Amino acid sequence: MPHPLEVSRVAKSFTMHLRDGIRLDVVRNVSFSVPAGKCVVLGGPSGVGKSSILKMLYGNYGVDSGEIRILHCGAPVDLATADPRTVLEVRRETLGYVSQFLRVVPRVSALDVVAEPLVARGAATDQARDRAATLLARLNLPETLWALPPATFSGGEQQRVNIARGFITDHTVLLLDEPTASLDARNRQVVVEMIREKKNAGTALLGIFHDEEVRDAVADEILDVSAFSAREMAA
Repeated sequence: MPHPLEVSRVAKSFTMHLRDGIRLDVVRNVSFSVPAGKCVVLGGPSGVGKSSILKMLYGNYGVDSGEIRILHCGAPVDLATADPRTVLEVRRETLGYVSQFLRVVPRVSALDVVAEPLVARGAATDQARDRAATLLARLNLPETLWALPPATFSGGEQQRVNIARGFITDHTVLLLDEPTASLDARNRQVVVEMIREKKNAGTALLGIFHDEEVRDAVADEILDVSAFSAREMAA
């Protein structure tokens, strides 16, 4: 496969079990690819399925049909049909994800939350914590917070922890779901710089950015998801 991430003819629907089994179609025939060193942005109005696409790619949502091929350890893997163990392995080694919300184990410090993906890949704990500290400092999170659990933080502080955790590894594919939504202008610019560095390192990035300034600064291509939206097709 020529690109790190290729999506072909993917469709997704939800069954509303509390509404007599009504089927709600979300997207159909989603097809695109993300080259190494590029940032593709999912565009279109709210409700057309942008977040659903990211969740399917990460394995949080199942796929009705189609293929999601990712280049993992030199070989293509179809995440649409992969078993759970393979999906977890791909997440650990190849596919990173910065979501809108930080979900962590209670009482674990922010420093260890950020360091955990590196530790999971075999890095020494001290080395991982040093890298985590560098990222948290770059994102202007006060050092007095590093030893505290992020559940006690503000939304913007939690999102900076989330970003640091997502960027700490060298995953070859990185998904970004509104990474700058809760940030001030200073930290939005830091994230823009971090995305550019990932692109320069050859990472393939796929993201959602409602902030037009950030989107224009990082996007190599904007993909209008309205073309795949079942809702738009039915209108």
